[in-house]
Amino acid sequence: MLRFAHQPPVSSYYQATASRWAPCPPLQGAQSADVCVVGGGLAGLSAALNLVERGFSVVLLEGATVGFGASGRNGGQVIAGYACGIDTMRAQLGSALSRVMWDMSVEAVDIIDERVRRHGIDCDWTRGFCNAAIKPRHMQELEVWQQEAELVYGYADMELWDGTSLRQHLGSTRYLGGLFDPRSGHLHPLNYTLGLARAAQEAGVTIHEQSPVLRLEQGMRPVVHGENGLVRCEHVVLACNAYIGQLLPKLERKIMPAGTYVIATEPLGKERAASLIANNMAVCDTNFVLDYYRLSADHRLLFGGKVSYSGRAPRDLAAAMRQDMLRVFPQLADVKVDYAWGGYCDITVNRAPDLGRLEGNVYYMQGFSGHGVNVTGIAGKVVAEAIAGTAGRLDLFSRLQHRDFPGGKLLRTPALVLGMAYYRMMDAL
Repeated sequence: MLRFAHQPPVSSYYQATASRWAPCPPLQGAQSADVCVVGGGLAGLSAALNLVERGFSVVLLEGATVGFGASGRNGGQVIAGYACGIDTMRAQLGSALSRVMWDMSVEAVDIIDERVRRHGIDCDWTRGFCNAAIKPRHMQELEVWQQEAELVYGYADMELWDGTSLRQHLGSTRYLGGLFDPRSGHLHPLNYTLGLARAAQEAGVTIHEQSPVLRLEQGMRPVVHGENGLVRCEHVVLACNAYIGQLLPKLERKIMPAGTYVIATEPLGKERAASLIANNMAVCDTNFVLDYYRLSADHRLLFGGKVSYSGRAPRDLAAAMRQDMLRVFPQLADVKVDYAWGGYCDITVNRAPDLGRLEGNVYYMQGFSGHGVNVTGIAGKVVAEAIAGTAGRLDLFSRLQHRDFPGGKLLRTPALVLGMAYYRMMDAL
């Protein structure tokens, strides 16, 4: 697992508006538990909470602070489905099992709603999401998907909006129309993550922050080694995602860190904010290199995009992101940007989540590819089910085929940069 000492704190809107959190002490000495979870983001916390609710003792180790990675920095969009699209799953699993996978993605959205209500998590959870079409072919694809979602997957509540209908809700002329999903939505991701952590602690999970894992000793009773302590356990859950480093190279080869970036404007006031998104829905467009945005609870516009595989953030991030924002909302030319930040999520080659187990008692969750806010909820649940003895749903995820990124350590980043250049060109056509 990667060390974090060299990485400075990210100054984000989410950090500025985060709920109070009492830091957890680092791991010291030897501990024992039924399960050791590695990673204090949404995936690890989801697994830990589900496990302790099933009666397991759980120790969770986080290399930095809870929510340090993508869980606390992302765009906050909660969207039914997967980053790869359901077609990828149908091609590998067949029609019947792809329906099961789709239903689990919808369950993932409902898990968020249930957790927020049961644990009183103050994270601005709001229903409503729109996929906005830029080109005629995108509009046709949305129409086909609406019909397929209803007829094949039983997902019947989505509304197809033409340009006139969309502009009743969205103050932008950039789009030809959109597909509105009233069940999906958005939230404050760091506060949701911290809320899950508090719920896990209250249920009995022991959390150690600033506790990077240096080595995993596998076997009948695994041992997880940190800098100043260790955890002996029956099962291990790896939820490191983009920060797995060389802890398990066979997993690291199947994911690639991708930089994503967000800005937050100054407060716009309730009326001006509503003129941008009247129904307070989350929005993303239909490009491969997409824009995504939403309003915050204090009436700012949070605008994300600029995916990067090079490992380098755009020069003058705030100005670059602001230029993209003005392409969508030129009426914000007088508005200042108060926050600009970014970080890594991890992607797989086919953009499908990669869940499974190694040697029977080491489980892993990674590769959420930009859909992690909701998919981590179902991932943690199915891993907990498997550890408790019911592995059917995890085994279904494990049937998805994942290839190593080509090119090895030296060439895979340049190859992805070239691939991204191709998709940017296709978006422009």
